[in-house]
Amino acid sequence: MNGIGRRVAIIDGCRTPFAKSGSDFRDMNSTQLGKIAVRELLSRTELDVEQIDHVVYGTVIQSVKEPNIAREVTLGSGIPARVPSFTVGRACASSNQAITSAAEQIALGMADVVVAGGAESLTDVPILFSPEFRNALVRASKARSIPERLKAFTTLRPKHLGPITPAIAEPTTGLTMGESAEQMAQQNGITREEQDRWALRSHQLAAAATADGRLTAEIAPAYIPPKYDKVLQQDNGIRADTSLEKLSSLRPVFDKRYGTVTAGNASPLTDGASAVLLMSEEKAAALGYKPLGFIRSYAYAALAPNDQLLQGPVYAAPVALERAGLTVKDIALLEIHEAFAAQVLSNLQWFDSDKIARERLGRDKAIGIPPEDRINVMGGSIAIGHPFGATGGRITVTLLNELRRRGEQFGMISVCAAGAMGFVMIVEAAPA
Repeated sequence: MNGIGRRVAIIDGCRTPFAKSGSDFRDMNSTQLGKIAVRELLSRTELDVEQIDHVVYGTVIQSVKEPNIAREVTLGSGIPARVPSFTVGRACASSNQAITSAAEQIALGMADVVVAGGAESLTDVPILFSPEFRNALVRASKARSIPERLKAFTTLRPKHLGPITPAIAEPTTGLTMGESAEQMAQQNGITREEQDRWALRSHQLAAAATADGRLTAEIAPAYIPPKYDKVLQQDNGIRADTSLEKLSSLRPVFDKRYGTVTAGNASPLTDGASAVLLMSEEKAAALGYKPLGFIRSYAYAALAPNDQLLQGPVYAAPVALERAGLTVKDIALLEIHEAFAAQVLSNLQWFDSDKIARERLGRDKAIGIPPEDRINVMGGSIAIGHPFGATGGRITVTLLNELRRRGEQFGMISVCAAGAMGFVMIVEAAPA
C-alpha cells in the first residue's frame, strides 16, 4: 500500500444475490448468508483452508444470539476452528473496514491469507421492548411465586407494550438517513428530475450487466429454506422495465410536501453477503494465484452529523489519491455507493467543486470527477440493493473485475456511511 509494508493482493471475491428485505431471504439470517458467500469463495479459489490465517467480517445490525458473526461464519464454512476471527462495524462501510483490517494484518506481516467481507439481514432485525416492559420481565424472572410474577407486570400500561425496531437514524441528530438526503438535495440544488434520471440509469445498467452475465458471474446461487427447492441466482430488486414516467410518479417519502427523495431513487432495505480473499503478493505467487488486483491506498474521513451527513467520501478522496500518488485523471472507473441518488449527485458535485475544496478541505482545487460513462458502469446500490454490511465487498469485486475486462489499471471506490463517515479506496488491477 504505497510502499508501507507488504503489497496486498485481492485474489477473488463473490457474493450472494442481493434480495429485498422480507422477500427471498426472509427465512435466513446474516450468519447463514455469510456462510453461503464464504463457502462459495473457498470453492471458487480452491483454497486449502489450512492456509487461512484470519477471518474478518463486517455487519451493522448485530445478532443478539450471534454477536461475533465472523466467528460463526468461520466455524460454519469449513475453515479450521483454530483460525481466529473478529467482527467489525463501520456502518455502510463495514465490509470495507473488514477488507482494510485484513489488508493491514497482511501489510504488517501478521498474516499471509485473510478472508474478509460482510453480511446483513434487514429482514431479521432484533425487536426490542420498552425499558418498562423489559424491567418487568426481569422482575418476573426473579420472582419466586406466581403472585410475585403477576405483581411484576402491574405497573405496565398499554404504551409500554409496543415493540421498538432499530431506526436508520442518527442518534446525535434524530434525523433518518433519508431526511439527511433530503437536506443534501435542497442545500446542493439537486432536483427530483436529476435523482430519477440517476435511478433509472442504475436500473438500466444493472439490468444490462445481469443480462450479459457480468453481475451474475460474481454471485453464489442461494438455495432458499425451508424446503431448499428454490434457488436465487440474481438480485431481485433490479427493474429492467422501469422508466422516468414510473419513477416520477412515486411520492416523496421523507418530506411528503416538498421532498424529492422517493422509494425509487433510494437504495432499498436489502439482505445479502459478500466475501473477498486477500493475500500478500509473495504468498499469492507461492500458492500459484493470479490476483484480480492490489490495494493501492485508502482513507477514512468524517464530518459532523448535523452537517451534510453523507459527504464523508469528499474528505477521504484527496487523501486516498495522494497516498496512491495519483489524480482522478488516472482513475479509469469510479464505483460510488448509491445510498440515495441525492447523495451520489451531491458527492459528485463536491468532488468537482473548487469552492468546496477551498472552504471545506483547505485545498487549492477540487480533485474532479471521471466522465459519467466511467461511473457505476454496471449500476449501483439503488438497483442492486444495499445490505449494509456487504456492499463494500460487492463494490470492490465488481470494480476489479470490470477493470480487468477493460484492460484498465486504476479504479476508485467511494462509500458514504452513517455517522457522517466516508471511505475511499484506490485499487490497481493486475495484468490479465
